[in-house]
Parts: sequence; structure tokens; C-alpha cells
Amino acid sequence: MEAYAFTDVGLNRSMNQDYVYASTAPLGSLDNLFIVADGMGGHKAGDYASRFVVENLVDFWGNRFSQKDVHGILKDGIRRVNRDLYHKANHNLDLSGTGTTLVAATIKSGVLYVANIGDSRLYLLRQVLQQVTKDHSYVEELVALGKMKRGSWDYQQKKNIITRAVGTSEHVDVDLFAMKLKPGDYILMCSDGLSNMVDEFEIEYIIRTEEKLKKKAKDLVEAANRNGGKDNISVVLIDPQISEVAL
Repeated sequence: MEAYAFTDVGLNRSMNQDYVYASTAPLGSLDNLFIVADGMGGHKAGDYASRFVVENLVDFWGNRFSQKDVHGILKDGIRRVNRDLYHKANHNLDLSGTGTTLVAATIKSGVLYVANIGDSRLYLLRQVLQQVTKDHSYVEELVALGKMKRGSWDYQQKKNIITRAVGTSEHVDVDLFAMKLKPGDYILMCSDGLSNMVDEFEIEYIIRTEEKLKKKAKDLVEAANRNGGKDNISVVLIDPQISEVAL
């Protein structure tokens, strides 16, 4: 397995409120771990939230949980850290309104396990690039109800309004996904600083190039900046290197 994580402030922001983590080595009961968080809130609140959530999740998941399945481990950690951030924000005016999106993933025995809250995404590139996670956003809720067309002017104007985040309430719902990986698969995790600035055709083209994995990840960040870099940009690109023998 090979993975690279990059985060960049972009061209328009003075502070990077994204935070990423990538480890192909075991952590507690997990065989590996990858995280992207995109913070929100006042001056430093978003920066605090994303860092707090990622660092505390890594600490929590560093423990052994012999009686829990992978999704149970992911869910318990997220709910615990969500509650901790919520209580901290309630006791510190500087953190008022803080919160963060989150997408976390781990691979075990050829199966990809994913948890997400908010609009940071996980994509799987197989025959085509497909979004695995679902955005918890105002516009996607309207699309699901048939009240808005994805990609419309109104959609573009309101797509940054998220309806679910870590730390904004004492309890949080976590979306969980699991899928069997195949040889040749690539996994991309990103904040909306990438997905809002680079269309899926260009993302797929970059990942399919013959470049080294590290160069592909950097090229994704550079593409977002080349297209305007309006937000912080975070990318975790993973080559699981699944073999036919492992299937």
C-alpha cells in the first residue's frame, strides 16, 4: 500500500483550516488510517476544530478494541471526539460556532471502510471515478427532494452550506460505507477546496496518468490552485495495491 497526503492554504485564504492524516502502518486495532477534516468557524475556530478532531481521533483509535468491528471502532471514536469538541466550544467563546467536516477511511483484508460527516469526500477510481460518500449539504438535500438541479446557478451559490458537522451538536450521525476493493483501484479523499475547483473529469485524468503517486497527489492540489484556489485544498491519495491473490 502507498499513500500521500497534502494540504495547501490555496490562493485566497490567509489560514489553512484543513487538517489531514495518513498512515499505512497499523494504529491500535486498525491496519491503517486516513483522515481529511475541513474546519469552520471564526478566526481560529475552524483551524482548532479540524486539528482537535484529527489528533484526538488518532489518539482514540490508537487503543485496542478487540470486541468491536471496524465500523464500530470508527463510529465510537467519532461520537466521542464530537462530544468533546462540542463541550469545549460551549465553554470557550473563542470557539463559538466551531465545527469540522470529516472523512475517515481504513482498509482491512481488502475491504475499504469509510465514515463521513459533512461535504469532504471519498472517491473510488475503478472503471470510472465515483463518489462513495454523500455530501451533507443544503443543496444535496434539495437535489434529493427534486427541488434543485445539481450544477445549477442556485446550486453553485449555496453548495458550501453544510447540514452536518463534527462538534456543532452533542450528538452526531455518522454515515458508514464498506466496499470490497479490486486490483487497480485508487482512493481519493479530499476537502471541498479540491472538489469545488476541479471537475471529476480532470481529477480522473490526473490520477490515471503514469506519474508516481506522490506527483499525482501534488498535481491535484496544483490543479485546484490553477483553477482559482478559492479555498484550502486537502488531498489524500491511496493506492491500496490489491492483488488478485488477496481476492
